[in-house]
Amino acid sequence: MAHPPRIGVVVSSVAGATPTQSTIHLIVAALHDGYAVEVIEPWDFEIDEQGRPSARAHRLDPNELGAGITREQLVELLRQRQAPRRSVRLQGQTALLLRTTPLNGTILSFAQLAEAAGVPVRNRPGDLLRASHKAWLATLADVPRPRTLITRALSAVERFASACDGVVLKPARASGGRGVSLVHGQAGLEDALQAAIRAGDGYVVVQEYLPAASAGERRLLYLRGTGLVGGYLRVRAPGEFRHNLRLGAEPVPCPADVRDGALIAALAPHLDAAGVYFAGIDVIDGRVIEVNTLNPGGIHYTAAFTGLPIAHTVMKCLVTPPSLQETAA
Repeated sequence: MAHPPRIGVVVSSVAGATPTQSTIHLIVAALHDGYAVEVIEPWDFEIDEQGRPSARAHRLDPNELGAGITREQLVELLRQRQAPRRSVRLQGQTALLLRTTPLNGTILSFAQLAEAAGVPVRNRPGDLLRASHKAWLATLADVPRPRTLITRALSAVERFASACDGVVLKPARASGGRGVSLVHGQAGLEDALQAAIRAGDGYVVVQEYLPAASAGERRLLYLRGTGLVGGYLRVRAPGEFRHNLRLGAEPVPCPADVRDGALIAALAPHLDAAGVYFAGIDVIDGRVIEVNTLNPGGIHYTAAFTGLPIAHTVMKCLVTPPSLQETAA
């Protein structure tokens, strides 16, 4: 039996896998398409005796698992660590997908070594350091977004907040709603600033609060060469101002509108230049709030609401060699 082509997937931990994660959707799509998937955790990387980037991976073989494996079965296999462990060379993988949050410098270093050995890495590690920082969006003058300040100085935050009817403070490098505060007026700004500093890398994003946030936040999915491939609306939980699903937000179907397409068109050249193949874009009232490039999610509910094979579409883009993908675009 011929050996199937290989895809590497780097995850934060297999212990936290769930059937709704975009990463699990992508792995199942790859297996269904005939790829062997080598799941790598941050502590699995090695350099072998010949100086080649390698890893101790959880190897998933479509010939052994069968084409009908479900997301639930895959999650159980990974969580119970029942998948065979193999020493694998990164060189020769069709693609190496980085699916970890938060940013891990060790992973980026090994991913760069893999890229230097000829492995296509998605998203590109050399550019992720820049594009995954929330300060990056603030530099894109032609992309509609709320008024935004990046700082760690209380005096600058106070001046900015004095001209806004409420501000949201959040870490410039973090995820999951940690260290995020909504402040109206001047009282509470210092505490909110310190909370954001502690939760991230020390720098803080200060954005004007958009009243339209009460109606929900759109999660749009961007795919290189295709543009907008879908999305849905996240309606925040009662008493909560954040729209994170982990904090009780409700996912709701929401067809893309003209403004969504315009936003993606404005962002696409910047994402392409930054080596981003797949991203999640958070939007309120026609303005981009965040660009998620490290471990973009949203496949599960987009697929559930549209009935489209989003994971297969995304995976096809991620494993297509750049020259072919750019030609198709």
